[in-house]
Amino acid sequence: MYKKMMCLMSLALPFILFTNASAMIFWDDGGPDHLWSTPANWSPDGIPTSVDPVSIDDPDKTHCMITDGIIAECETLRVANSGATTNLDISGGSLTASGAYIGVDNESGHGILNMSGGLFSTGSLQIGWSATGTLNMTGGTIQLSDNLIVPGLRGTGTVNLLGGTLYADDLQLTSENGSMNITTGTLILNGDDTNAIQTFIDDGWLTAYGGQGDVNMDYNVTNKGKTTVTATALLNPKPADGTTVAAGEVELSWTMLEPLMPGLSVTVDVYFTDNLQLLEDFTDPAAIQIISRQNVTSVVVQTQPKTWYYWAVDTYMGDATQPILGPIFSFYADNLPPEVDAGADIVTWLENGSRTGRLDATVTDDDVFTVQWTVVGEPNEGTVIIENANAEDTNITLSAVGEYVLQLEASDGEYAGSDTVTINVYNDSCEAARSLPDYEPIVGDLNGDCKVNEADMALLEENWLKDNSLTDDWFLIGDL
Repeated sequence: MYKKMMCLMSLALPFILFTNASAMIFWDDGGPDHLWSTPANWSPDGIPTSVDPVSIDDPDKTHCMITDGIIAECETLRVANSGATTNLDISGGSLTASGAYIGVDNESGHGILNMSGGLFSTGSLQIGWSATGTLNMTGGTIQLSDNLIVPGLRGTGTVNLLGGTLYADDLQLTSENGSMNITTGTLILNGDDTNAIQTFIDDGWLTAYGGQGDVNMDYNVTNKGKTTVTATALLNPKPADGTTVAAGEVELSWTMLEPLMPGLSVTVDVYFTDNLQLLEDFTDPAAIQIISRQNVTSVVVQTQPKTWYYWAVDTYMGDATQPILGPIFSFYADNLPPEVDAGADIVTWLENGSRTGRLDATVTDDDVFTVQWTVVGEPNEGTVIIENANAEDTNITLSAVGEYVLQLEASDGEYAGSDTVTINVYNDSCEAARSLPDYEPIVGDLNGDCKVNEADMALLEENWLKDNSLTDDWFLIGDL
């Protein structure tokens, strides 16, 4: 009942906002650029503030853009508030609103929110209120304090969660006119919403890779107290969709689909390009085809650094002339940052007022790199002497009990990687042993010094045949 009431309250909210809104600030794209932060792009001139409702609805279909360094805010956000097709592109920076509506009050309007980076924080987000609304998310973070509603009233809403992370209190796919497709993005909801998510999957409103993948969800596992929803492609592509790999020779591999009947052949076409448009339009497939009707599960391609690549695997069953079209996968080829392992955490103890030991680290990279050890935490009265701060493995000397945290950073001149090691120093070896979570005292260690010896025997003899058991049949607590 509570969930239903929340849904009704969320759907009723826009009526309040539309009727009680203060003077609207309109996007007119009148400045020299398409940036939110340019005062001349607004009517009346001036950048919106947190109390200003905003309408982005330009008839020339130009984009309003929020990029790196722009901190934007408004009261409520409306994209495509009338009959135009309008885009809001967020590639960096941040936008904060109390509520947002993409595709608002005219059936011929189409609002498009493209989110590729940055942070968008709002209350509820409604995709397709009475018009058409589309959210294309390939990166960044959307943080909702309320619900994601698709569609809002009688519109049509589509969410393509192709990257980034979307946090919401609840997901409401309110009708067959609302849908969500997940590839490499992540949806995180408050509480246990697994039953609702399963219903959306069963209804075909929530899909993975356009129906060619599996929707994965868990409650209280990946994120405590939350439902986490991700997707896996049926072909199990490697490199994994949306990841970064080392430039140069890259092996593409996939899992072949099972034949419809035993003995039926399965072959594939594979397409590979750095031009997404060529793969999407498919006007010249021969120019990007690298495998034709072969029964293979991998192929090696050459890549250049700082480049996105796109590929697809289409599958033929037997002698079929039309393939099962596979989804488009992507990866980024680049110089990878060094992988750094500063070593396992250490428990040790002082000997004659100090302790000297060796750090055992591992750094791997496909290029020449340098390393640097630094101290990021130590006891108030402690000091660390690093014998060679520019060596992976080096001796250190610690001067006091307490916790020390050392960081190893490796750089290849372009990217850096780092890791830390924690060292806990105790007064003696027994105190160090007792600090371990799996420590169990030895039977007979009466004085707790981690040894069974004459001192324990003396304690035993001192108390030999003593008896402190109760002697009365009926003992009253009040007699104590």
